[in-house]
Amino acid sequence: MSVALPERQWLNEADPCDEIRGLAETAGACVVGELTQKRHDIQLATYIGAGKLAELQQLVQACDADVVIFDNDLSPAQARNLEKAIGVKVLDRSELILDIFATRARTAEAKLQVELAQLEYSLPRLKQMWTHLSRQKGGGIGLRGPGETQLETDRRLVSNRIRDLKHKLEEVLARKEREVKSRSEEHTVSLVGYTNAGKSQLMNTLTKAGVLVKNQLFSTLDTRTRQWHIRDWGRVLLSDTVGFIRDLPHHLVASFKATLSEARHAKLLLHVVDASSPQAEDHIRAVNSVLQELGCADKPTLLVLNKIDRITDRSQLTLLEAHHPQAIAISGLTGEGIDRLEDAVMETLAAEFADAEVVTHAGNGRVLAFLNAHAEVYRQEFHDEANEVVIRCHIPKHLLHHIAGPTVHVRFVTADGSPPVPGPTPYAAMR
Repeated sequence: MSVALPERQWLNEADPCDEIRGLAETAGACVVGELTQKRHDIQLATYIGAGKLAELQQLVQACDADVVIFDNDLSPAQARNLEKAIGVKVLDRSELILDIFATRARTAEAKLQVELAQLEYSLPRLKQMWTHLSRQKGGGIGLRGPGETQLETDRRLVSNRIRDLKHKLEEVLARKEREVKSRSEEHTVSLVGYTNAGKSQLMNTLTKAGVLVKNQLFSTLDTRTRQWHIRDWGRVLLSDTVGFIRDLPHHLVASFKATLSEARHAKLLLHVVDASSPQAEDHIRAVNSVLQELGCADKPTLLVLNKIDRITDRSQLTLLEAHHPQAIAISGLTGEGIDRLEDAVMETLAAEFADAEVVTHAGNGRVLAFLNAHAEVYRQEFHDEANEVVIRCHIPKHLLHHIAGPTVHVRFVTADGSPPVPGPTPYAAMR
């Protein structure tokens, strides 16, 4: 069941149920019927109007359906009222996505994240079943009188479990942040994009990582980082992240912050788009919305139009390139366009470098060793009278704070060879 309101248009007018159908099939359901409706406002009790509800009841009976899935988020009361009226289980979009994530979770970290998201979603939806209708009897210290309802007990247990999971995930997030920050001196690139956009296939092509590739929504939940060796450049650390989707449940975005920390700390994002999809533009907007929620909206990003080998109408690609002139068209499967992608990555990463002049004490061996290890030194002069050394080098800007301080002076060298200009201050001294 798909309902479109004025503030939320359908992605594809020709087939508004395309995405929810794919999600249902990914969850293991066999879709036997579909129903759509456009409304100016929702019915508070049942979300859809009385006429459409009667039509849905008839469709469920005719198709002998076991469950009805809404491509919208329902309130607990709406889901309960719909189940009473239809007589079968009713799921909304968020519950379906959470179920898919639960079946895809493999690592302990992913399982914690999914369980937390499910519990936060379920807490306001706990219902009083027939076994919960009676009140607990007294019979012990602190339990005299009518006692608590079973529902209140369940809510307390769920709240306690949520608190414990959040504490565990905070530890996971802290450990993940330390792990990611330990690679701050590396060139890090992260793949982001709509689910099933071909990120895993592209990672395999670039790094020979052997990541699972499947034509299925959310086939990969766990982040993987591999070395990507770019010609004429060297090593880059490439990370594959969980796919995004339109209206991704907020609980999942919050729970998967540890997994998505790779994207937040990456020097460059590769936004991978399935260029063969009729909803490519909508997918781009959906991913940009999630990136903004993660605080990555201003991060350097390259748009990658993937799966061009599957495009039958080249005008579709031409239109995408016209709307996004800086995008790189590639095929992660055949390797077409990979050279152009590597050139664009090198050009973007090179913009993070600076020509700098470093002046320090001649005996400052730690700074000299750091520059030799992390910068391209092309001139070095020793001044005996001042007992100092002047070094000209090509260095990533984000590493400058490692070397500058009270006894180290850093100035940028301009491109036209004019006298150096002072670098940004202050810097933390290298200990």
